[in-house]
Amino acid sequence: MSHYTHFDTERLQVRPLTEQDAPGILALNLDPDWKKYIGDRGVFDLASARGYIKNGPARMYREFGFGVLAVREAETGEFLGTCGLLKRDNLASPDIGFAFLPIARGKGYAFEACAGLLHSVRQQAQWPHIEALVTPENAASIALLKKLGFQYLKNLPDFDPNKDTDLYRLTL
Repeated sequence: MSHYTHFDTERLQVRPLTEQDAPGILALNLDPDWKKYIGDRGVFDLASARGYIKNGPARMYREFGFGVLAVREAETGEFLGTCGLLKRDNLASPDIGFAFLPIARGKGYAFEACAGLLHSVRQQAQWPHIEALVTPENAASIALLKKLGFQYLKNLPDFDPNKDTDLYRLTL
């Protein structure tokens, strides 16, 4: 496993998703912000959450050696959200993805997890840059990307027919 598939920060443990994370994945998928900014992934109960983990992140770990990771509070083990790299067929480099439960927002967890991920990615020196996809209306995610050093590249009008998508890039 690569360093960026599991790491700790001051307050967080970041690890590959397992079936035990299904309740957290279900909670994320039921969050209105997930539906608005990420989309409906067909997750509506624990069984579909387990299927999502098996057919999405777990498959990506096997095929590419990276994927979306569970972010947990280090002291309590509470599931806070996800952060990781995604492989998309139409992007040359992986893109960073993150989603946090409402209880974890506004506390710096997303920045801490993403900064830890990017630190680990830089140590691997595997890619010249990391990309990020975001809807232009998602002000919180755009602010986080900018704080992490990402810069706006362009709008991708044909990327997703269901929503407007902007491409950001971080040169490593």
